[in-house]
Amino acid sequence: MSIAVCPGSFDPVTNGHLDVIKRVAAQFDEVIVTVLINKSKKGMFTIEERMAMIAEATSGLSNVRVDSWHGLLVHYAQQNEVTAIVKGLRGANDFDYELQMAQMNTALTGIDTFFVPANPQFGFLSSSLVKEVATYGGDVAEMLPKSVHAKLLARLAE
Repeated sequence: MSIAVCPGSFDPVTNGHLDVIKRVAAQFDEVIVTVLINKSKKGMFTIEERMAMIAEATSGLSNVRVDSWHGLLVHYAQQNEVTAIVKGLRGANDFDYELQMAQMNTALTGIDTFFVPANPQFGFLSSSLVKEVATYGGDVAEMLPKSVHAKLLARLAE
């Protein structure tokens, strides 16, 4: 059985993330979307909120489940019998960073990383940029799942 892990912070999940997840789900028996916990970063949404948003947005994909992890991703992969790490790439900067991580992960455990290029329609999207634009009143409705957009607007109104 082929199991892929798609890690990220997903604060919040965007349509770009969902595009990658859907494409990965078509190639693997199981996909685990894993919210990575970085205790040194304060997100807009809690880990539980992020997981719930991802679960709702991927509810139509029967082979996708959502989890979270604090620590080395390769340890998570080993514990969950993951056969591949999959990362979406928006551009050259992502590649430079992710290549080094992929090589380290392979050196540590032998688990390969597969890169999925962003659909050009979503190549500019990042959770950080979406949050910043929304904070200043920009319309990000088409960049997020509808339920996530509503939660983002509600959080900004707090």
